[in-house]
Amino acid sequence: MAPADTTPPPVSSKAEAKTALKNLKAQQKAEQRDRKARKKANKQDGFFARIKQVFTMTRSYDPNIGWWMALAFFVTLGVAFAIFGLLLNWITGLLIGLPLALLAAMIVMNRRAEKAAFSRIEGRPGAAAAALSTLKRGWIVTEEPVAMDPKTQDAIFRVVGRPGLILVTEGPSQRVSKLVQKTRKRFSPILRDTGVPIHVIQAGRGEQQVPLQKLSKAIKKLDKKLNKHEVSAVEQRLAALPISRPPIPKGVDPYRTRPDRKALRG
Repeated sequence: MAPADTTPPPVSSKAEAKTALKNLKAQQKAEQRDRKARKKANKQDGFFARIKQVFTMTRSYDPNIGWWMALAFFVTLGVAFAIFGLLLNWITGLLIGLPLALLAAMIVMNRRAEKAAFSRIEGRPGAAAAALSTLKRGWIVTEEPVAMDPKTQDAIFRVVGRPGLILVTEGPSQRVSKLVQKTRKRFSPILRDTGVPIHVIQAGRGEQQVPLQKLSKAIKKLDKKLNKHEVSAVEQRLAALPISRPPIPKGVDPYRTRPDRKALRG
C-alpha cells in the first residue's frame, strides 16, 4: 500500500492573493453599505411610525387636527409660493414653499398633540408633576409632592429655579389654601436669611389658576432673582429638610405619570 501524500498544497501566486484581498475588501464595503442602508431605513420607519402614533393619539381628542394641518400646509405654501415666485421664479417658490409648508403642518400637529397629551391627564392626581417634567435645564423639580392632603389628594410640588422657590398646587383654590400656608411656614425659616422669594402657582382650570399646558410658561415668566450657584445652594438647603412622605394608595404611583416627550416633539 502506497504511503499517503502529505505534501502541502501549492502556495497561491501573488496575483491570486491580490485578487482575493480585493474581493474581501469589496465584500466588506458592500456589507458596510448594507448595514448603513438598514440603519437608515429603520430610523425612517421609526420616525414615520412615531408621527403616525402621535397623529392617531391626537385625533382621538381633536378630530379636526387633519383640517388644521391641511390649512397650515396650504396657507404656508401659498404665501411662500407667491413671495418667492414673484421675487425669483415659480420653481424656486415651489421648492422653498414645500418644506416650509410641511414644517408648518408639523408645528400645528406638535401643538395639538401637546394639548391632547395634557387633556388626557388633566384632573388626575399628579397631573401638575407631569406638566412640570417638561421643564428643561436650570430647574429642579421634585417628583413627589412636598405636601399632600390624603383625603382630597390635593398636593403641592416644589420647583427651584432662578426665580426662587415655586410651590405648584394641585386642587381647588379654596381647598389648597391651608396646605399652602403650612408649606410656606415649613420653608420660610430656611430661606428667611437668604432673601429667596417664594412663589405660588395654582394649576387647574379654576379662577386664578394656570392650565397644565401653560404651566411651564407661567413659571418661566417669573422674574429671575438667583444665579446658577444660588439655585444649587437653595436646593441643598431644602433637600436637607426631613422628608414627610404623604400616604400613597396601593398600586401604580400616579406621581410618576409623565407625558411622552418624543410624542410631543413629533
